Amino acid sequence: MSRRPPAVVIGGGVGGLSTAIRLQAAGHQVTVVERNDVVGGKLATYERDGFTFDIGPSLITLPHLLDETFRAAGTSLDDELDLVRLDPQFRYHWRDDDRRGAGTLTLPDGPDAKAAAFEAFSEGAGAQWREFDERGRTIWEISERTFFAGPMGNALQMLKRMRSPRDLLDIDAGRTLWTAARRTFDDPRLHQWAGRYATYSGSSPLEAPATLSCIPHVESEYGCWYPMGGLGALADAYERVAIGLGVEIVTGADVVSITKAPHRVTGVELADGSYVDGAIVVANVDARHLYTDLLPDQRELNRVKRASRSTSGFVLCLGVRDTTPDLAHHNVWFSADFQQEFRQIANGELADDPTIYACVSSVTDPSQVPEPGKNETTGGENWFVLVNTPPGAEVDSEDYRDVVLARLAQHGVDLRRRLRFAAHLTPADIESKYRSPGGAIYGTSSNGRNAAFRRPANRGPVGGLYLVGGSSHPGGGLPLVSISARIVADLVADDLS
Repeated sequence: MSRRPPAVVIGGGVGGLSTAIRLQAAGHQVTVVERNDVVGGKLATYERDGFTFDIGPSLITLPHLLDETFRAAGTSLDDELDLVRLDPQFRYHWRDDDRRGAGTLTLPDGPDAKAAAFEAFSEGAGAQWREFDERGRTIWEISERTFFAGPMGNALQMLKRMRSPRDLLDIDAGRTLWTAARRTFDDPRLHQWAGRYATYSGSSPLEAPATLSCIPHVESEYGCWYPMGGLGALADAYERVAIGLGVEIVTGADVVSITKAPHRVTGVELADGSYVDGAIVVANVDARHLYTDLLPDQRELNRVKRASRSTSGFVLCLGVRDTTPDLAHHNVWFSADFQQEFRQIANGELADDPTIYACVSSVTDPSQVPEPGKNETTGGENWFVLVNTPPGAEVDSEDYRDVVLARLAQHGVDLRRRLRFAAHLTPADIESKYRSPGGAIYGTSSNGRNAAFRRPANRGPVGGLYLVGGSSHPGGGLPLVSISARIVADLVADDLS
């Protein structure tokens, strides 16, 4: 294979590493320049006193999309990781109030078992879930061959991939996820269950399109997976495979500008005054940072600002003594009023009664907690706790920690006397660590029926510039940034042909 033009990737997140692997395998010499001391981006871990926490993505869905990248390098996801398909997938909890009853819904792996669990939880919900899931299947199948099949510079590109006008109706973008849930399920608790999937893209169920109902179908059809050793093992695998191919990875190096002459990129300039040459530059950074700082472009920046920011989050990493009864790997404790919660977030306020997500990977993987000490039967539990916040929200970490722990106690899970330590991340911390304005975890949200068309395009306004990652098409999350990397690699190949 003839050597192709050298490429520079700004940012060593999953999108950047995936693109680097694909381009290196295609014959480019690729250099990844990462500001932090380690690669992985938001696929990060936190370690303290023998406890390990995944502080970014906490599960793998659609593993075949990640596998595409590894196969481009001559290996596979199974060769690089020990993946476990979780069963049960999630455990959901509602506390009693005046409007609806308490309850716990444990969702197993597999559609028949899942339908049975819904039916046992609420009479008639089994058939309603099958209806919801079948609609999600249709949306996913259409999305695969349209929205995810290539770049989305404009709506016309997706329309050309549609088989008939019926596809436009079947993707269910004309109503919100909340509306779809209310019209499917009789039990109001299941409105919350379905609405939660908007938060997978940092969005509100009151504003995000019902198109997102494909996400629970994806979990049901393709499973929820965990790599033994934690999600950090996935970041290590990307780095290992990239280096094995010959990708040069430079950490602790801050890119301050993209160089061009005059209408095509020529590389990047680093904070120390040095340069890395590249006829191709792939920006795995937030698009606002790109067009504000690295390649100032007011026109493109104005376009970026049309896309609403995703939610941020308040994170707690709790080292907990002993074990909690009936705890799953993935757990959700719902607020008493989901609509009020998201109205507060939309208004820029912290929710008084937040929905609480907790990943406790030690349920599956004892290596994530310390060895039991003297007179202990277990090393404890590693609680990664996340609640949604507005982007840019100011959070008093101690006060809001107490709110979250008190709400858990109201659900019957009081961790306060069992804590060994409690570390935290606020939106400001997330913004500083990842240069994501407001600490928006997923870059852009899916709020609004046209949100998909507002994300920045994968091909930049200057020759040789490409965008990958959560703030560009098709959005945030491990599967979508993997698709983003595939789209960018294909664009590079097309532009060079």
